Amino acid sequence: MNALLRLVGWLLALTLVTLPVVAVLNGWIGAGQWPLTRLRAIGEFERVDGATLRKALLPHAQRGFFAVRLDDAQAAVAALPWVEHAEVRKRWPDVLEVRVIEHRPFARWGQNLLLSQHGRLFPAKGIEVPAGLPQLAGPVSRVDAVVRQYNESKALFAPLGIHVYAIELDPRGSWTLQLGNPSGGAVAATQVVVGRSEANARLARFARLLPQLMAQPAQALARADLRYTNGFSLTWVPAKAATKHTQETS
Repeated sequence: MNALLRLVGWLLALTLVTLPVVAVLNGWIGAGQWPLTRLRAIGEFERVDGATLRKALLPHAQRGFFAVRLDDAQAAVAALPWVEHAEVRKRWPDVLEVRVIEHRPFARWGQNLLLSQHGRLFPAKGIEVPAGLPQLAGPVSRVDAVVRQYNESKALFAPLGIHVYAIELDPRGSWTLQLGNPSGGAVAATQVVVGRSEANARLARFARLLPQLMAQPAQALARADLRYTNGFSLTWVPAKAATKHTQETS
C-alpha cells in the first residue's frame, strides 16, 4: 500500500511539474508573459510587402514565444504569391524572424504558370505579371530542356536582330518557335516549326538563310517549316498585314 501511495505521489508530482511546461509549449498559458511582439523580415523585397507577411504570421505569433509552431508559420509564408522560399525563426525574447526569397520571373509557362530564374514553376493567378516575358511551354518534366532550347535559340537569332518570343515542346517532342523583329520587316511575326530531331542543326541552317529573307520589304515571313531534309517550306504574307498582326498580338 505504501509503495502504491509513493507511486501515485510521484506521478502527481511529475504531472504538476510537466503540466505547466506542456501548457506553455501549446500556448494554453504564457502567451501574455512571453509574447512575440516584433516581426523582423529579411530579404530583398520587391513584390512581397510587410502587410502581407504580418497577416500570414499573426495567427501563429499569437501563441507566444514558446508555443509558436515554426513549420506552420513557414508554410503560411511559403504559400504567399511570389514567395519561392521562406524560413521562420524566433529570437529571444520577442522576435519572430522571417527570411524570404522571392521568385524572379524568367518566363511565362503555359497558360497559368510562371517560371522563376531558378527553374521553379509557380501560379500566375492573382499577381501582376511583368511585361516582356517570353512564352515557354512543354511537359513539366522537360522544363530544363525547354529553357536550354530557348537560351540556345535566343543566342542564335540575337545577332540578326530577331527575338525569340515563344518556344513550345509538344507531347510528341516536336519544337515550335515564335520569332519576331520589333522593327517589323520580313520577320515581323514568324512561326517556325522545327520538328523532333536535329533541332539546333535545322535552326542554324534557317538562321543562315534569314538575312536573305529579311531583305524582302514587300513580304513578311508568316511561317517556316524546317522539317525537310534539303530545304524549308515558307509561307509569306504582305508586310503590312504582318505588321498589323504583330501590333494586335503584342
